[in-house]
Amino acid sequence: MKISGLRWGIVTLVAIATVINYIDRGALGFLWPEISADLGLTKTDYAIILNVFTFAYAFGQTLFGRIFDWIGTRLGFVLSITVWSIATMLHAVATSLTGFAIFRGLLGVSEAGNWPGATKANAEWFPIKERALAQGIFNSGAAIGGIVSAPIIAYLFVYLESWQATFITIGVLGFLWLVPWLIVYKSGPDAHPWVSEKEREYILTGQRDVETNEVATYAPGSAEILSRKESWGVILASFFLDPIWWLFVGWLPLYLSETYGFGVKEIGLYAWVPYVGAMFGAWFGGLLAQNRISAGWTVNKARKFVIGLGGLIMLVSLLMTIKAATPLFAVLLMAAILFGFQTSVGNIQTLPSDFYSGKSVGTLAGYAGTAAKLAVVGLNFLIPVITVNSYAPAFAVGAALAILSVLSVWILCGRIQPLNPPSARST
Repeated sequence: MKISGLRWGIVTLVAIATVINYIDRGALGFLWPEISADLGLTKTDYAIILNVFTFAYAFGQTLFGRIFDWIGTRLGFVLSITVWSIATMLHAVATSLTGFAIFRGLLGVSEAGNWPGATKANAEWFPIKERALAQGIFNSGAAIGGIVSAPIIAYLFVYLESWQATFITIGVLGFLWLVPWLIVYKSGPDAHPWVSEKEREYILTGQRDVETNEVATYAPGSAEILSRKESWGVILASFFLDPIWWLFVGWLPLYLSETYGFGVKEIGLYAWVPYVGAMFGAWFGGLLAQNRISAGWTVNKARKFVIGLGGLIMLVSLLMTIKAATPLFAVLLMAAILFGFQTSVGNIQTLPSDFYSGKSVGTLAGYAGTAAKLAVVGLNFLIPVITVNSYAPAFAVGAALAILSVLSVWILCGRIQPLNPPSARST
């Protein structure tokens, strides 16, 4: 049996896993008003739980980056989603700060696998010119998860009349996803029995850089990866950029609750709006990069242009959000912020596969993810301190981070193309 365009089916499955990922992780924030009222927990407790998750998520990025390079994409996703689904369901039996912290930590480690796994699948299944679009489709899963999680969780909570039952119900989704994944993802495109010869050739020959006609074959170990300034450009770009996303993933429900007095139902009505912008930004960033490369731009020029454009959109929108006077205007500006974020991040996340071969892609993606989540930890500690009177200082911090992320790519990544070993560069 041959399936035309199987690569798009693969990336769609990964995007669906990301939707589930965001439903699972978003549940705590949406249900927190009820959980805190039942158990007597505070905003500081929420920040602690959020940071336990983020610390674990940071560690999990590096751990699963290595795991995916070790056991492969197919089994890596099975391990990641199985553990995170169990961890989600365990939230239902938590009765204290300690219980939530433990289960949140397990969730963080396991959910982290989704990102280096997606980057690795992208590198295996897509030619260079389509990678940003494929990454955009995958990232749109995060946006769609943000869109649907608010109404889904609010509906389940109202229907089930229990936050415990809500956690159990959404935890089942990951196990349902495993069925099509195990059926469809048999191997990479070079050996998959369902890939047509035409598509196989298109994928493999398209993995050559359009300017140098080289395919990334350089697969160094961790020490050499970390010795290259290009790697640090990827790591620092992620470090500065990711807190902008998590400012809304982690704190949007509390922002709406504290600023406008919203409860669970009202949060569900508004909190999905920013993720619509994120969804369109993920597609826009990928399509724009593909369009420019197809038009003859180098990968270097296309990546830097799209990343810079996304940074500019974020900067302007974050500064405008400081003065947002109504909840509707605020969430519409946040939609623009996340549009810009996704425009940039899909291209940043393709950089490991632009520089290195598949055997190192997951590792660098994992290091970048770890650095990004450590930055988020710092933000989570900072938010309760700087938002005593309003969230304006948090948006100002986000604007500065947008600038620094773009500069990391423009300054440190040099020319974006397949790298060669140091010995090859010196000869």
